[in-house]
Amino acid sequence: MSDPHPVARLGNTAQRPAPVEHVPMTEQQRTAPVAAPTATEDRPVAPFDHHSAECNTDPVGYYREFRQTCPVGRTDAHGGFVYTTRYADVVRIARDDDTFSSARATAGGDGTAIVIPRGPGLEQYPIELDPPAATGYRDLINPLLTQDAVAELAAMVARHTTRVVDAFIAEGSVDFVRDLTNPLPAAVTLDWLGFPESDWAKLAGPIHDIFAALPGSERAVRGAAGLAYLDQRIRELIVERRAAPTGDAVSYLAAQRRPDGELFDADELVSVIGLLIAGGVDTTTSLTGSTLVHLSRHPEDRQRLIDSPDLLLTATDEFLRVFAPSQSMARTVRTDTEVGGCPVTAGERVLIPWVAANHDPAVFPDPEQLRLDRDAARHLSFGIGSHRCAGAHLARLMFREMITQVLTRLPDFRVVEEGLVAYPTRGNQSGWDAIPAVFTPGPRRDADAAGTRPTASLTGDRELVMAATTTATDDVLEVRLADPTGAELPPWAPGAHLEVRLPSGRVRQYSLCGDPDDTRHYRIAALREPAGRGGSVELHALARAGVTLAVRGPRNHFPLVDAPDYLFLAGGIGITPILAMAREADRRGVPFRLVYGGRSRASMAFVDEVTALAGDRVTLLPQDEAGLPDLGALLDSTGPDTAVYCCGPTGMIDALERVCAATGRSERLHVERFTAGDDLEVAFDPAANTEFEVHLARTGATLRVPRDRRMIDVLREVVPGLTYDCEKGYCGACETRVLAGTPEHRDSLLTEQERTAGRSMMICVGRCRSERLVLDL
Repeated sequence: MSDPHPVARLGNTAQRPAPVEHVPMTEQQRTAPVAAPTATEDRPVAPFDHHSAECNTDPVGYYREFRQTCPVGRTDAHGGFVYTTRYADVVRIARDDDTFSSARATAGGDGTAIVIPRGPGLEQYPIELDPPAATGYRDLINPLLTQDAVAELAAMVARHTTRVVDAFIAEGSVDFVRDLTNPLPAAVTLDWLGFPESDWAKLAGPIHDIFAALPGSERAVRGAAGLAYLDQRIRELIVERRAAPTGDAVSYLAAQRRPDGELFDADELVSVIGLLIAGGVDTTTSLTGSTLVHLSRHPEDRQRLIDSPDLLLTATDEFLRVFAPSQSMARTVRTDTEVGGCPVTAGERVLIPWVAANHDPAVFPDPEQLRLDRDAARHLSFGIGSHRCAGAHLARLMFREMITQVLTRLPDFRVVEEGLVAYPTRGNQSGWDAIPAVFTPGPRRDADAAGTRPTASLTGDRELVMAATTTATDDVLEVRLADPTGAELPPWAPGAHLEVRLPSGRVRQYSLCGDPDDTRHYRIAALREPAGRGGSVELHALARAGVTLAVRGPRNHFPLVDAPDYLFLAGGIGITPILAMAREADRRGVPFRLVYGGRSRASMAFVDEVTALAGDRVTLLPQDEAGLPDLGALLDSTGPDTAVYCCGPTGMIDALERVCAATGRSERLHVERFTAGDDLEVAFDPAANTEFEVHLARTGATLRVPRDRRMIDVLREVVPGLTYDCEKGYCGACETRVLAGTPEHRDSLLTEQERTAGRSMMICVGRCRSERLVLDL
């Protein structure tokens, strides 16, 4: 995550040289006046100001009102600009560098042009450059921040988090901003870069001051002075590392060369490193603080995360969606165009608010609800396009470690609402300046004695093979997965699921329904849905021994809590997690009842297994024989502490939730819904998968991509620094230039014009229509 303000004030007034491959503007272009917006009959000026008190009070509601009444319009606030409110418009602008420029030279005049209003300071690389000038600087930093590179930092992040929490946990009170969410990201980022410990505290405060202070205030002046010190320390560190390199990130950066063979000079590296620090510190501070405030206000969400730690992996993107630290950025129009039907003139400024896009109901149903299990991978809090945040993986890692240690070490924390202090304006950056909280004091951990094992879950990817496939019913496929080497698989508990990444690029979740004591196999089952989006059809079509599947997990968002007895309700394929739970309850000797319904007896999988396990404790309710279950009567038969578990169709769960709410039993209800999260997924025929060849132009490697493997999995074996994130074709992080061949586009990001041109593709989901692709890798 990154925001321009801190680095905009960074550095001295020395003139920087032209950036890598930068084609300078003519003097006439550089000094040409910027066209001010004018109100005409077809271009009215709206009363819009994202820094207004009304917007500060409720940014989401403010953008919602404009989205409904005037989604794209002009305002004369802050010198005039065009504002947007819709996801599609924001994505289009952020990805179109040819039309909408990030470079301040395009805007003319002084100060950064990527926020409104503009701020003072020198250019920030690469965020204030357009491709190709920005590309050299992205190539410089990307290898440091890949998923694999960040995974190696997990132990360091855990050690720092333990140390920071140890400093206050015995006190029983804390200001989360002062004591955790500011010092931790600063320590991690500065330690990773190579700054000595004596600098961490000196630099953490000024960076936060710049974000939290009003422009021109004494605090802002103090922050600017601190950042001048940062400029000095970066320059000193560059000199030191060039003379005596170590293993830190500054040593790496100081040794890199431009395409012409020359070292990057100090001014360039000051800009790049300063932006890494700004992006790594206060944006993570903002996200973590906002999440802690939410969890204090919503103890039910906090308890879900405590009960299901793996849920934080999914919930992280939802927290990012709802609490975007960087609320908006801006671009300058190069040539006359239109946005959402509104004519826009060359020279005009355009606001692209991530917060508005993240709450667009066209992409996120019920956007103002925070749902921990929502697939929010399409959020724009990391931006999108050529300036998408390079540090996304590190930001997630720091956030998860902080939240996990808070939930495990001070789980009863309560934010003191009367002491909350928000940023004075939330137009560009949102966050908290103070978050006082109280909690039950706890024991310190010695960060060194505690070892280097991260507290936060870092469950990674692996490839498993289909060891056996069985037809459970005409429409239900049972699959047993194993490690191709025969190694034991990670343990799991009832309620866990696997995230399966199919060869087409589709991602689906399947509950584990086998026996956790079987450490060599995972068992899943999939209902074939011909009218669905193709995931189940693809899995059924692949079903044969030896096929490889990329999986992530196990993860458990639906854990079996301790209870004196259980009522298990399963509908259709919802029997899969319930079967594992019933087996566990039987093993523990805890009383349970299991009610299993389906369209017909023939459609109900695992009936014999369920009956053998539960005996007279199971009730089978085929709908064509017994009709719908009487949920009220079933609940009336439970005791005051019975835990009720339900998995099945949405209608069944909705009805049960209504009955529980009406009878005061909601706290005892645990549900898992079938949420594919693929409503915007591109439809295609998985049977069309073919084997193809991919040649990598830069490395010279030529690889074969089998029909049952994803291209990105094959590429990762020879390109360790590959940049990617969502792996669903949503975020654009893996967009790669196509030099030859015909790509098959399966993402939900490229426009039809871009697909037809075939000049780039999302390699996480895309495949090939020709026999060979040549990629710029």
